[in-house]
Amino acid sequence: MPPADDPPTLWERLAPLRRFLHQPVDLAARALRAASYPLRGIWYFLRRPEFYPLFAGRLLPLSIISFLVYVLLFTFTFPLQLAFLAIFHGWTGAIINTTILVLGEGLVIIQALFEGFFVDEARVDVFDATLIDNGYLELVVDQRVIFLDAPNSVKMLGKPTVRAEYQPWSLVQILELIFFLPLNLIPYVGCPAFIMITGTRLGKLSHHRWFVLKGLNKRERKSEIQLRSWEYIWFGTVAMVLNLIPILSFFFLLTSAAGAALWVAKIEDELKPPSAAEHIARIRASMGGPRPQDNMEPYRDSEV
Repeated sequence: MPPADDPPTLWERLAPLRRFLHQPVDLAARALRAASYPLRGIWYFLRRPEFYPLFAGRLLPLSIISFLVYVLLFTFTFPLQLAFLAIFHGWTGAIINTTILVLGEGLVIIQALFEGFFVDEARVDVFDATLIDNGYLELVVDQRVIFLDAPNSVKMLGKPTVRAEYQPWSLVQILELIFFLPLNLIPYVGCPAFIMITGTRLGKLSHHRWFVLKGLNKRERKSEIQLRSWEYIWFGTVAMVLNLIPILSFFFLLTSAAGAALWVAKIEDELKPPSAAEHIARIRASMGGPRPQDNMEPYRDSEV
């Protein structure tokens, strides 16, 4: 009589459910990982005092000017817009939507006046220094002078030998901000929609410097963006929320650049071919761990 088959284990019984949940869980994990990089950039920047002069030298005065811009907007435009939105949203919803609306208006003014002309150079320096700190000097060395004897990555950075920009200044991006600002008039969904739509474009531009350093052509850049389009939505959304914070928005522009470079370093690590030891370890892991014979004593001939 043939032996009866073993009953399926609980893990095997859950196989259909695991297959059903695999894609949603994977999407959520990728979104959370990408969204974490702007926040990681804050911690990374704060832990490196050599980065501080990049903010204090030029962006601290601009932060004070941006504060004055927001003071004027909240003094003269906020009350009128709040009264108008309260008709449709009620006072609680109107306060939230009007705040986001005014912050967005301030962001448009600040980007148009300062960001492309005064901030981009500092973001390039933060991005390049972060890559150097994480072992990717070879990506930077062909596009700028490098002082190898300098005490830290920031002081290593000399003048770029070719045009260097963290992301290209674009009138289209400012017009998009203006075009999508009225979304904040829509109750409940308007503010999240505004942040995610404008953040998506911001996310896609976050690796522009990396593409330039790698010498990618237009078709290759488009392919890289499509490969990570889901992740760019969430990176850009978090970066956009940080950009809307008054006074600190210039600081967060630098920390988001650090976060983008940390993400690049992680991608480059994953693109590296594994060493022989890592390759063997992966094979063993896929086979369920080390084989019994791996722990056996090596064979030796008898001395007889």
